[in-house]
Parts: sequence; C-alpha cells; structure tokens
Amino acid sequence: MPEILEIEMYRRDANQIVGRSVSGVVAHDPDYLREIDASSLGQVLTGSTVTATRRVGKVMVVETSAASLGLRFGMTGRLVIDNVATIDQLEYSSKELKPEWNRFSLDFEGGGTLTMNDPRRLGNVTVDPDLSSLGVDAWKLTGDVLADLVQGRTLALKSFLLDQKRVAGIGNLLADEILWRCALSPGRQAQSLTASECHELAHTTVRVLDELLARGGSNTGDLFSERNQAGRCPLDGEALTKDRFGGRTTWWCSAHQR
Repeated sequence: MPEILEIEMYRRDANQIVGRSVSGVVAHDPDYLREIDASSLGQVLTGSTVTATRRVGKVMVVETSAASLGLRFGMTGRLVIDNVATIDQLEYSSKELKPEWNRFSLDFEGGGTLTMNDPRRLGNVTVDPDLSSLGVDAWKLTGDVLADLVQGRTLALKSFLLDQKRVAGIGNLLADEILWRCALSPGRQAQSLTASECHELAHTTVRVLDELLARGGSNTGDLFSERNQAGRCPLDGEALTKDRFGGRTTWWCSAHQR
C-alpha cells in the first residue's frame, strides 16, 4: 500500500514530466475528480506546462503553469508514466495494471501520459489542493516538534502516528516498524512520551524513511516478514503480538516494546 515512501518514489519518477505541455485530460472515472469535472479541468490545464512536482505526506502535487493537481493514491493506487508503472506491485494489491482500473490521465503534447491506476478507487484528484489540515511531514519530524504534538494526546502511539493531521505520511507498515525499532509499545498513550523518547522516535522515523527508501519501499522493513501468526521478533526471538490500534492490524513485541 502506498505510504510516504511510495509517494516519494512516485514524485521522483514524475520529475520526468517536468517541462512537458498538457494536451488533454482524461477522466476514465469521473468520480475520481473532486469539486471539478473533466471538461472544466481540461479547459484549465490544456496548453499548460508541468513546472514541478512535490509531496506533502501521502499527497503528490503536480505543479503546472495553470494550476496545481493533488494526487492521492489511497491504498492501491499506482502511478504509471508513459505506460510504465513506477512500482511493479504494491503490497496487498494486484500485480496487474488492468485498463479498467485507470482512473485519471494527463496526456502530453508529442505523446506520453501520466496515469493513476487504482483497483479499489480509494484515491482522488483535486485542483489547487488545500493541504493545511495535514500535519508535519514525517521526513521533517524533529524531537521538539513531536514533544509539542503529543502534549495532552491520550490516544495510543500507533493511532497517533497514523493521524495525518499530526504527522503526515506514515501508514500501517511504517508505524509498526518505527515503534518496534524504538522499543515503544503501540498502545502507550502519546502524552506519556518523555522528551528523550520524543527525540528518539523522531530520529528513528527519519532514519527508517531514509533506509527503507533505499531498500525499495515500506514493505522492506526488518519486521515485515514476521507480520504473521507464526512471527517472531527479529530482535529477541519472542512471539509477536497481534492487536488493533487506529482500526489497523498491529504487530509488535510485548517483550521489549514498553
């Protein structure tokens, strides 16, 4: 499933469309567009030039000379540029790229396309997206910022990390990996973190993002292969515990995560 790492991979791949001119907009799935229809969006974007790409949390933004596009990929959305998928397969999704799963495309002058392919239709496209409700991007998290964010927050740490209004970009796999490496229980109240724990959690978050991006994605963590009923903690060999926090399946080691 695309988390901050996969969206960053999409963004980097999309840099190849910078400088291209938009020749048309195709809304294969009209409901994928929010607050604008395909005809209106086509009038806005046709003839414009892609000027930059950026990312905030799990949202990829394509900047053009006419407007900004916010691309959200949900749980199963993949980016396809010039008929080549940025990522061959997402964890827990199909290996196929069926044409009927194409939801939105930009066509470019001289050929080439940017397409969002999404089997479950959980993503969307917005124009000039308002990202003010998103929290600090996970890659920019610091101990001091985190210490402020957890004050008065009684929800579980796992739920806190998944709250995009607090920390933007972290999904289920990354949250489990980060908390496991920090030896923090996913069920602890966020406000219970000490100053030193906040600094360690922030530092580990950035380190995990750097490391797993180099490995190839959110499913390359040390804990990932043990996320099953027979799973053992890679650190101490103890049986992993399965819980639910924030509505998401959580795997953790009760022997060393406190």
